[in-house]
Amino acid sequence: MKKKLNTSDETVRVIPLGGLEQIGMNITAFETESSIIVVDCGLAFPEDDMLGVDLVIPDITYLEEKRDKVKGFVITHGHEDHIGALPYVLQRLCVPIYATRLTMAIIENKLKEHNLIGNVKRKVISYGQYINLGDFRIEFICTNHSIADSAALAIYTPAGIIVHTGDFKVDYTPVYGDTIDLARFGELGKKGVLALMCDSTNVLKPGFTESERTVGKTLDSIFEENEKSRIIVATFASNVDRVQQIITSAKKQNRKVVIEGRSMVNIVNTAIELGYIQVPDGMMISLEEMGNYTDDQLVLITTGSQGESMAALSRIAASIHRSVAIKPGDVVIFSSRPIPGNEKSVSKVMNELSMKGAKVIIQDTHVSGHACAEEVKLIYSLVKPKYAIPVHGEYRHLIGQGELAVTMGVDKKNVVILRSGDVLQIGEAEAKVVERVHSAGIMVDGLGVGDVGNIVLRDRQHLSENGLIVVVITLERGSNIVLAGPDIVSRGFVYVREAENLIEECKEIVNIALDRLSSRGVTDWNKMKNEIKDSLTDFLWKKMKRNPVILPIITEV
Repeated sequence: MKKKLNTSDETVRVIPLGGLEQIGMNITAFETESSIIVVDCGLAFPEDDMLGVDLVIPDITYLEEKRDKVKGFVITHGHEDHIGALPYVLQRLCVPIYATRLTMAIIENKLKEHNLIGNVKRKVISYGQYINLGDFRIEFICTNHSIADSAALAIYTPAGIIVHTGDFKVDYTPVYGDTIDLARFGELGKKGVLALMCDSTNVLKPGFTESERTVGKTLDSIFEENEKSRIIVATFASNVDRVQQIITSAKKQNRKVVIEGRSMVNIVNTAIELGYIQVPDGMMISLEEMGNYTDDQLVLITTGSQGESMAALSRIAASIHRSVAIKPGDVVIFSSRPIPGNEKSVSKVMNELSMKGAKVIIQDTHVSGHACAEEVKLIYSLVKPKYAIPVHGEYRHLIGQGELAVTMGVDKKNVVILRSGDVLQIGEAEAKVVERVHSAGIMVDGLGVGDVGNIVLRDRQHLSENGLIVVVITLERGSNIVLAGPDIVSRGFVYVREAENLIEECKEIVNIALDRLSSRGVTDWNKMKNEIKDSLTDFLWKKMKRNPVILPIITEV
């Protein structure tokens, strides 16, 4: 350690570069004069207006500018919104990664896919273990979540201890592993905690989150009620405990289990190899072997519980899956709740399944991985922080936790509601936002990272709403006499064969514009294109109240 801990005049900077005012893209930097550590590095899924965009990752320009200070990424757990951006970010900022065993194994799968596995230093950390990174000392604390090996972090800084819960709930009967280490939270509270950064996702829900184990009883009942049917269960690939419970229920009926969906196969195989999922010998079979068994002998565990268009269940529902077809009598269990924004996609898949004769079951087959209000209160009562910094949630969730923190004894002026990009300077004396840094998400479209911005999205939106008209003209070199055209091509605006009169009128408008330009002696192509666009735009708006994208193309021979 370079600086003595807990001195009253010391400060540390806390910089969330994503993850606030939204669910997803979690990444927070902690900075001193000489060191930076980064907690998590997640992605977000595109919003409805991000047409064609696959993923959104955090902008790490701030970290790149200070790359010599960055000591490493410290990861709380293996969900996409906490690790998904690592393969992209590590190509620009290659620093070590520290994580628990299962989390690291999932990360390594991603690094292999992106051919980065040999470039990145990695260290697996156990609960209770400390790591020293520059001015920081970090302790990993056991918590419960909807994925095994989740951890909270006690970050020892020159200004004091900051506790980051990661995503958590209090589960007294977890499917795998130990219960959350409440005793350690209490010990830290007795030492004195400067700030608590606590999961806000379910803070507006009263009471406690149910144990993951309760889902197992529900699954048992559903399996018993449908013992003659083929059962298909859709859930999150990363919910290892849920997969274990499905396998346990299948075992009770001597069913064979098939895993489908690329992410599901990768994570389940990794979890089996590391011992986080126990599968009896001979129980797991391949897709190709399904034909050897009757319906009452099969359970299919698949991705697609959120209605993702290319996920296995969506392809099965749309009858475009290469090996699995829905038939009357199949039972499909959605063992997750729709993420806000995905409701339409999920309903579409459910309707498609129902139309093919499947029985769709959604009730009581999921519990959250996030703490409700009473569990958050419990953490506050143990940690007794001076400052409350709510994280992981939309703005209303952050406000809700701030109000809860006040009821738990935190001074109202010490509740800090941050936005992504805020730079919080925190010490014993005060905590205040001293500046803002750039924190907008970077859009990933196919293999392109960052080449799609607001202007491109605006054009895509315009094209999707109004269509495209291409005007093709051929001019004679030197004289600018029109040799061919104008030809009009329409895409997404009108069907040309059924709008021949309109197309002829458009050609006439273009000819009039060209004559007007010729009479003024205009030969500049840009001016000609602008005149054509303006004339056609005006005509089409007056005639049809439509505003397509107009693209003039001029060639010269």
